[in-house]
Amino acid sequence: MKRTVFLPCISSVLGLLAFAGPLVRATEPAPAPPAAPAPAPPLKDSHGNTLRRAPTGHITNYDEDKVPPYVLPDPLVLQDGRPVRDANTWFKERRPEILRLYTTQVFGRVPASAPKMTYEVVETDPAAMEGRAVRKLVAVHFGDKPDGPVVHLHVYLPAKATAPVPVLLHLVFFGNPPIPGAPPPPAPPAGPARRFNEAGPIADILARGYGYATFRYTELQPDSPNTFQSGVIGLALAPGETKPAADEWGTIGAWAWGASRVLDYFATDSAIDARRVALIGHSRLGKTVLWAGAQDPRFALVLSSCAGEMGSALSRRDYGETIDDMAAGFGYQFAGNFQKYPGHWNDLPLDAHLLIALHAPRPVFVTAGTEDLWSDPRGEFLAEVAAGPVYRLLGRKDLGTSELSLDTPLITGDLGFHEHTGGHTITAADWKAFLDFADKYLQSAR
Repeated sequence: MKRTVFLPCISSVLGLLAFAGPLVRATEPAPAPPAAPAPAPPLKDSHGNTLRRAPTGHITNYDEDKVPPYVLPDPLVLQDGRPVRDANTWFKERRPEILRLYTTQVFGRVPASAPKMTYEVVETDPAAMEGRAVRKLVAVHFGDKPDGPVVHLHVYLPAKATAPVPVLLHLVFFGNPPIPGAPPPPAPPAGPARRFNEAGPIADILARGYGYATFRYTELQPDSPNTFQSGVIGLALAPGETKPAADEWGTIGAWAWGASRVLDYFATDSAIDARRVALIGHSRLGKTVLWAGAQDPRFALVLSSCAGEMGSALSRRDYGETIDDMAAGFGYQFAGNFQKYPGHWNDLPLDAHLLIALHAPRPVFVTAGTEDLWSDPRGEFLAEVAAGPVYRLLGRKDLGTSELSLDTPLITGDLGFHEHTGGHTITAADWKAFLDFADKYLQSAR
């Protein structure tokens, strides 16, 4: 009998093979992905210091022998070339000229639309720290909306004071003094506060007759890019604006402005002598307090700790952090006009000695650390030396030396300096030197 055999067509066979193909391949090992290129090793100098390359191509220098020659703007020569030979010319012409340049080109002006401030004392403990202090918690509100920025000002005053006391106002990253008996606050998720203990020696401060007040700077304005629509800067924006104008404040300007608003509150507290308030800040807050003190002569004294580039260190020295690094990584802290100066440092007719000189004849105390190379400790010392001519012109004393001795406070003049052995921090020795320096100006006998 003849059998009929049915053969599948070629297209059916190919279809079955196509269907079966993945089933077969699924049992085979997947090909290994191409190996990622090994990361380039970090760039280091001959001393093992890690170097950074700015967007301009500039590479960090940590070698004193490679600091190029530089010429600083003369604090006692006007921009039109006329010399400043007396106090009247300084106060009426040169100082306003420097202040205007810093305002428009570096830190920015405060807009007329800056929010109004109100305050309330929300808590008082008359027997804090085992009876040694009166503790107040003051809420400083900005703007007229209930969800607007609120600064929580922590104030400790000597309990046995019989007259208004001087106060040390400390801008802090996270370290508001803990309330006695309360659990300690949680550690911050990131940021400078994790690297050092920033709170001052409150017991010693109170024993010397000072009050001590702190507030956390980010309660005024966030410390990050692309946040201009938040905080006090956001409240000042006009409808439709997303960032300040090129000559208006960055975050340092906002933090400094907030410090002055706290001083406004002090003027209303009968327990505080608002004429004897010292302003304290570390790192970027060291820049902040220098700018606040330069603008607001009501601050009697400023302590700027490890402020570095665009704060207490000379930019033209080309050591550690530079204008290029600041503009690229922290441009939001400055006015938009500051972006004109990366790669063109000498076009900026300013340097740190002029920021310090704006305080004259009021005293300024600067600290630095031997291992804080990014902040250029030698450049911080030299900036105070270069501010000296203005203090001498106004009948005050400068540092008294151009030679630095480590771990030796310079506090005999109206400019003070201390370089501690160590890194980017405020040490116990810094605090003692500063308090000894402050005693000359803030104690009631003065």
